[in-house]
Amino acid sequence: MKSRAEQKTKTPLSPTEAILESISDGVFTVDLEWRITSFNRAAEEITGVARREAVGRPCSEVFRSSMCEVECALRQSMESGKAVVGKSGYIVNAQGKRIPISVSTAVLRDSQGRAIGGAETFRDLSDVEALRRELECRFRVGDLTSRSPLMQRIFEVLPPIAASPSTVLLLGETGTGKELVARTIHDLSSRRDGPFIAVNCGALPDTLLESELFGYKAGAFTGANKNKPGRFALARGGTLLLDEIGEVSPAMQVRLLRVLQERTFEPLGATRGEKTDARVIVATNRDLADLVRRGDFREDLYYRVNVVRVELPPLRRRKEDIPLLAGQFVERFNRLQGKAIQGFSSEALSLLMAHDWPGNVRELENAVERAFVLCREGAIGIAHLPEALTSHGETRKGESAMRTAHDIIDAQAIRTALERNGFNRLAAAKELGIHKTTLFRRIHSLGISLPQRDGRSRSSNKK
Repeated sequence: MKSRAEQKTKTPLSPTEAILESISDGVFTVDLEWRITSFNRAAEEITGVARREAVGRPCSEVFRSSMCEVECALRQSMESGKAVVGKSGYIVNAQGKRIPISVSTAVLRDSQGRAIGGAETFRDLSDVEALRRELECRFRVGDLTSRSPLMQRIFEVLPPIAASPSTVLLLGETGTGKELVARTIHDLSSRRDGPFIAVNCGALPDTLLESELFGYKAGAFTGANKNKPGRFALARGGTLLLDEIGEVSPAMQVRLLRVLQERTFEPLGATRGEKTDARVIVATNRDLADLVRRGDFREDLYYRVNVVRVELPPLRRRKEDIPLLAGQFVERFNRLQGKAIQGFSSEALSLLMAHDWPGNVRELENAVERAFVLCREGAIGIAHLPEALTSHGETRKGESAMRTAHDIIDAQAIRTALERNGFNRLAAAKELGIHKTTLFRRIHSLGISLPQRDGRSRSSNKK
């Protein structure tokens, strides 16, 4: 026989209640005193708080959110009368776990239009965040992030380079991130717990550079009242970056050659040499081979530093990284300046994509920082960008610039798919989710050069 409790007929849910119980988004409502008046099933699951424990309590006690203290979306709606849609944040659930969420809020009104409370819906973005991190890891090595195949090749060789004790030569235009690559090599190496020290060799005259690199002993010159260790001494057990190595004088080149060959150096005023085990990385934006031909750089030093060579591509050759880098700069400046700028408008992003960036990543960072100063809220638009970008955009106009940006991204996606599939165009088309004739048409319209035989042709000829 059924128990009396089982025989009781449950009160049927209203259509609205049935909908709220069936959706996957958490929903709760509050009265004018911020006490929770309803709490749906998904809200229970996401927060880990039972409905009976939530109803009647202040929402801040139940819904422990990053937005509760200073920028509560529900309070914003209640005070302005306007809905808030898709605001990002996180909550801490009953188990103490941090859950990323997206929040939307609105004012509740009675039949006469009077405010009687507020409603908030929130979506658990844990799966989305996990996917974002997974994708990010595929394009990240240390602090370096890139979707460019050119940079991906560099990413592949950085771990074995880091494991080696050999001297590394970093080549690239100013602003391409040579110091960041050097730091990444250090962080990936067994020396990660040791110091990372960088010296700009082009910023100091010879006399100062010599004391900076090798140090000096007390009494070595007027004013030298005590011993001062140089950078080679300070970098023991770690990594020393000699930036702008192409700017040093022939006399200093001789001293550097001795350090690299014998792993010893002499501080100014010293009577005996000192040893160093510092891993040396050198960097320059100049063509060292050309300097050797002109007699401005010692050939023996060139061969000593050119053991492992890494050449960083300029930003104009990896424009698919512009949205990624610009987004990272926005996130960083949001944290530093306490703002909530929501990225770039499509028109502004198209102008970023159309620019050649002669100053490379450093110029892009400066442009984003300038835009941050001018943009108070919302998304960065054309009006917030430097004139160098907007005057260029005027000649192309909105749709043309947008098309250029799309073409750049499309071309890079197609090249990546082709390379990954050994230039087998049919396989690349399947990976991209388009018909092969569409792929052929886009290859032709974008001017992408291909080998005479694709991957399928080569494999079919092997017998």
